[in-house]
Amino acid sequence: MSEANQSKFASSISRFGEATKRKLANPAATGEPEDQLRGPLENLFGELAELAGIPPKGLGLVGESSISDLKTRPDYAVTVRGALCGFIEVKAPGKGADPRRFRDRHDKEQWNKLKAIPNLLYTDGNEFALWRDGQLSSGVVRCEGDVVSSGSDLSMPATLLALVEDFLRWQPVPPRTAKERAVISARLCRLLRDEVAEQLALGTPGLTDLAEDWRRLLFPEATDAVFADGYAQAVTFGLLMARAREIELSPGLVGVARELSQTDSLIGTALRLLTDSEENQSVLQTSLGTLSRVLNVVSWDTLSKGDSDAWLYFYEDFLDVYDRKLRKQTGSYYTPPEVVEGMIGLVDECLRTRFDRARGLAAHDVTIADPAVGTGTFLLGLLRKISKTVSDMEGPGAIPAALGESVRRLIAFELQLGPFRNLSTIVRHG
Repeated sequence: MSEANQSKFASSISRFGEATKRKLANPAATGEPEDQLRGPLENLFGELAELAGIPPKGLGLVGESSISDLKTRPDYAVTVRGALCGFIEVKAPGKGADPRRFRDRHDKEQWNKLKAIPNLLYTDGNEFALWRDGQLSSGVVRCEGDVVSSGSDLSMPATLLALVEDFLRWQPVPPRTAKERAVISARLCRLLRDEVAEQLALGTPGLTDLAEDWRRLLFPEATDAVFADGYAQAVTFGLLMARAREIELSPGLVGVARELSQTDSLIGTALRLLTDSEENQSVLQTSLGTLSRVLNVVSWDTLSKGDSDAWLYFYEDFLDVYDRKLRKQTGSYYTPPEVVEGMIGLVDECLRTRFDRARGLAAHDVTIADPAVGTGTFLLGLLRKISKTVSDMEGPGAIPAALGESVRRLIAFELQLGPFRNLSTIVRHG
């Protein structure tokens, strides 16, 4: 740091200390102690951002909520040049910035939800810590003095500026493997589910009305928890489907749903119905904003490297992180392709030798039903077997017509929304 910037940095910390002491000592102040830190912290971050090379108009700190009971909503959403960069959670002076050490039940439950966020800064005014996906990114930065009493004598090590700059310059990291993509998606989907459930408990009108429509039109006996799960998975997999279609998520969810509808009317319409309310997007901005920002860097082709089978086990990996209990309840354990191939081969041979069907599974009067289709491992295996049979008997040119005909003979059922959307993606890439 240059000498000039060192001087500016020291002055910023001094002003912050003076402002926090004045606010916290004011007998007329109302609200919790952390509420008194908001104004001084906003000014401090604005000044530190300038020192980091970000102009005042390029930084946005949006206060998330004054409702202290919310566990899935940090105090600030932070944007840099209009793009969501991360979140700031403010605690009362003396609590520290390491949520692993919190003893208060609310704080512990909140951390258990917020640790899914990939760029989160905790501070109590005296300490600052940067957390990424639940892991401490660097050491906790502690002030010299105390924001309650030091006033203008408060000082901070220069590492605070480096920490803030690191926070503000965050960019989502593309997943390197299909499994890593499943883990990232699952953690953020769980955050969305929890935020939906929390808003339903508060009686948020838009989501409450949407849940009632869900029950009236689709699942009459669905509880709020079931709706929150269905909403979160539908939106998450809708966004993943959009990325599979190489649709950019940054323009906004309404535009994404409209563009997705051009290639997949069912999923596009579902995404639009679930996200077109500005009120709902506002109350779910922590999870929806983070989902859009993180999933926008997902490249299906890069991850699969041309291998469509790379996606067959995505939902199993996803559910293992998202909700292991739900995975067990729904029997979401998928059969290895080698076993599928063997089972399909036996059925095909049985049709040929015992039921006088020379074309096996490709015979026009053979109907196939899969009562638990999952991500379509068996259906894809069947289509591949039919393709090979037709190619061997009639030549490759007959495959498209044969597959079109065979689809009308396939019956599939699936209760989970995630596998259905994942199946659509596999079909496109397979």
